[in-house]
Amino acid sequence: MSLLRLSPSNLLSAVTTPPESNRVCPRIHLKKKETSALTRQRLGFNTTFRFNTFQRQALRCCLSMPVEGPTSSSQLQDRLLYFSRAYWVSRSQIAWNVGAEDGSCYLYTSKSARLSVTNDGNHGIEGYDMRIKLEVDNAGLSENVMEKFPHIRDYRAFKVPLTLDVKNLLKCQLAVAMYKSDGKWSTATGLQLPGVLDELFSYNGPLGAFFSAEAVSLYLWAPTAQALSACIYEDSSGGDPVQIVPLQEFNGVWSVNSPRSWEGCYYVYEVSVYHPSTLRIEKCIANDPYARGLSADGRRTLFVDLDSDALKPEGWDTLADDKPVLHSFSDISIYELHIRDFSVTDPTVHPDFRGGYLAFTSQDSAGVRHLKRLSSAGLTHVHLLPSFHFADVADEKDKWKNADNQMLESLPPDSDEQQAHITAIQNEDGYNWGYNPVLWGVPKGSYASNPNGPCRTIEFRKMVQALNCVGFRVVLDVVYNHLHGSGPFDENSVLDKIVPGYYLRLNKDGCIEHSTCVNNTASEHFMVERLILDDLLCWAVDYKVDGFRFDLMGHIMKRTMVKAKNVLNVLSKDKRGVDGSSIYIYGEGWDFGEVAKNGRGINASQFNICGTGIGSFNDRIRDALLGGSPFGHPLQQGFVTGLLLQPNGHNHGSKENEERMLAGAKDHIQVGMAANLRDFVLTDFNGQEVKGSEVCTYDGLPVAYSLSPTETVNYVSAHDNETLFDIVSLKTPMEISVEERCRLNHLATSIIALSQGIPFFHSGDEMLRSKSLDRDSYNSGDWFNRLDFSYNSNNWGVGLPPKAKNEKNWPLIKPILADPSYKPLRSHILAAGENFLNVLRIRYSSPLFRLRTANAIQQRVRFHNTGPSWVPGVIVMSIEDGQEGIPGLSQLDPLYAYIVVIVNACPNAASFAIPALRTRTFELHPLQVMSTDEIVKNSTYEALTGCFTVPPRTTSVFVEYRNI
Repeated sequence: MSLLRLSPSNLLSAVTTPPESNRVCPRIHLKKKETSALTRQRLGFNTTFRFNTFQRQALRCCLSMPVEGPTSSSQLQDRLLYFSRAYWVSRSQIAWNVGAEDGSCYLYTSKSARLSVTNDGNHGIEGYDMRIKLEVDNAGLSENVMEKFPHIRDYRAFKVPLTLDVKNLLKCQLAVAMYKSDGKWSTATGLQLPGVLDELFSYNGPLGAFFSAEAVSLYLWAPTAQALSACIYEDSSGGDPVQIVPLQEFNGVWSVNSPRSWEGCYYVYEVSVYHPSTLRIEKCIANDPYARGLSADGRRTLFVDLDSDALKPEGWDTLADDKPVLHSFSDISIYELHIRDFSVTDPTVHPDFRGGYLAFTSQDSAGVRHLKRLSSAGLTHVHLLPSFHFADVADEKDKWKNADNQMLESLPPDSDEQQAHITAIQNEDGYNWGYNPVLWGVPKGSYASNPNGPCRTIEFRKMVQALNCVGFRVVLDVVYNHLHGSGPFDENSVLDKIVPGYYLRLNKDGCIEHSTCVNNTASEHFMVERLILDDLLCWAVDYKVDGFRFDLMGHIMKRTMVKAKNVLNVLSKDKRGVDGSSIYIYGEGWDFGEVAKNGRGINASQFNICGTGIGSFNDRIRDALLGGSPFGHPLQQGFVTGLLLQPNGHNHGSKENEERMLAGAKDHIQVGMAANLRDFVLTDFNGQEVKGSEVCTYDGLPVAYSLSPTETVNYVSAHDNETLFDIVSLKTPMEISVEERCRLNHLATSIIALSQGIPFFHSGDEMLRSKSLDRDSYNSGDWFNRLDFSYNSNNWGVGLPPKAKNEKNWPLIKPILADPSYKPLRSHILAAGENFLNVLRIRYSSPLFRLRTANAIQQRVRFHNTGPSWVPGVIVMSIEDGQEGIPGLSQLDPLYAYIVVIVNACPNAASFAIPALRTRTFELHPLQVMSTDEIVKNSTYEALTGCFTVPPRTTSVFVEYRNI
């Protein structure tokens, strides 16, 4: 529904009718090209939010409609009160998009929030404390203002008198109004304040609760607050505060010193502040933005000293010395895992630990044994989906509703009853991915054995320690691009209660931007950026996290990301107990919404982030391998799903078009296998020598964007969208066998594993994981998200996936789920797991698969079978090493002098000769010779002709040993 098209007759219903869902938006894997609001609407993004917020935003957006006919005073008052179209950008300037007609501009202030338009509409504003005339600044906005606020660079500038006590005025309701030369009122609006707040109140001192031997001190940044108190409670819930302590302000920071005996108690802030969403001075109850502990469901902030020995597992302070060795970021490989998925259905885990932090400490559980196998094969990092305090999952387990699994097991595989049962309780069960942040700096209570007190801190630390012990470094998925709540009353609102209109990014009308789903944050503002950096330091130092994955990183400014990398990099084991140089950062560099094309400053998009050493996900290789995109037709095929080679009946155009699509996909994959380096030179399918940046996607954007291999995170599946096995099952022809689909699953994974750059794997892909074809399982419960480390089931065919995001595809999905031939057997799952371990071992068998520089990749990596006469469905990559003592390439690998990787996506065996290699002696990689996969053993090399032969749907690795 477009609110801008509402008529006055249905305005009331729009404002008072709640959206279809008041939960967080679904997790849709957004590509960089999806930039416009219209496109996002077409893709089905749910931009709804909680009921009160929806009402307020609906009203504010509706008020932006042109008013036809006579304008009443109440309409004028609404326009004044509900919009903030002017910007107080610095101490001396206000920017406003008004015409240059003759007349006067005035600034109005009201400490008690009584501004309104006079009854006749001619004499302007009443209810003010001060009325200040503003002169036009003919010099225009300053350069630093235009750099900070590029979206208003053409606005008119007005001078703020130097005599004003600006700091105190910022605590008031504010408005500016224009008057015509005849003195009649013309227009008015409220003001957005982040610019002037940053100039006057940027602060680098202590924030949050600080503990000393005798005292605990509180510090809160709230420059627009009129009064502020801390309410102290002995218990986690209920009861009256045992003390209400007023805080004192100095230059925008409120503070109080109190006895150390507060440790273990709880507190909330009571903030009196003008809130533009209600047009009133509100008394907001809020948690501490720098909270390091919480009560259940975040009702209160816990006084907790993270440096207390009582909160540290044995050996915690020296954990940095015991972490798995990491020589280079190029050695990283990542396994993405949801904490609850890992153990909630694992019967080998103690019932009290299932679905939580402590499950990782169960060293003999099936899941931990599986992780040990992955680690022994070379996998280095476990990426945990959000585990900070998020909304929509109650922290107390007795509040959860649970599915009747026994009943669900009895239903047909294509039934719609399973999803109906799951969705009926999905907002009251224990499941959610967690991309709906409330407080960033506290572990989620639902994963702890007790959500009250410091238990969650202790158990999170034990989880990190246990994963390090198994051989993994730990990546935390952070979501700084949006917050779940806003406004003065939402229980999940924190930052917007304390400094309204500052932490959340606003549009030109003063409404909150929602392109990330809901309540976009504004890292371009100084104290937002500072909060992000401080939060990262907390997780790195106090929880010894080894890496960070940034959700929708493109909505964060590049400057913020570079600062984050730098502040983490300088951490040392001597001073902070952490080796910051080993902390890896990566994220989603999609470029869309209000930040697209640097609309709010230089953002951390794929094309902007290159050269920083920060990684970003390479969606190009994913789309080329699977076909289309997550937003395209579900049957569109790609390189490994049968495009041209095994058609599924979908109309891809003429055969010539299919040939061109397959050849283009091959080029995209090859660029990705070369770490998506923009300057890597290869021969494209037309026979032209081109750089990676000159190979273009179907929408004309460059495929390659990175400057170093560690800036590329290659993947073929993630938590978003269908699992790899599901998408392969959906896109391949129905007549092929499940064995063939299993091979294609592994084929796709092997390409990622053997590419330059950093490989990223979704948990369960190595076990043919299925979510019963659910394309968006963020809230689909344990039933659709199950992992089975006993390898008895891959969770295929457990019912039609939830209606909300999948119903339009049910006609395609239903016959597939109903067909028993699609379901893998235990033998298939075991074989897939062994093949995955093998390809990991191959990656770590040679440093040639993990080259550290762009120059090394350009010098050593070559692609054959290129140009217009290529053999369709076959990729041939060679990696050459040097010889010690011989000029030219340096020697990196003591064992192998030359490696050839051949990917055959064809349904039949393929042969390819490389005449230049006839003088070499190649053998199938010893790990494949010893493999349990009998098919790969049929790979051959004929030295006389330089011809390699590879079985169907197989990746074969050939090596040339050194002469020792």
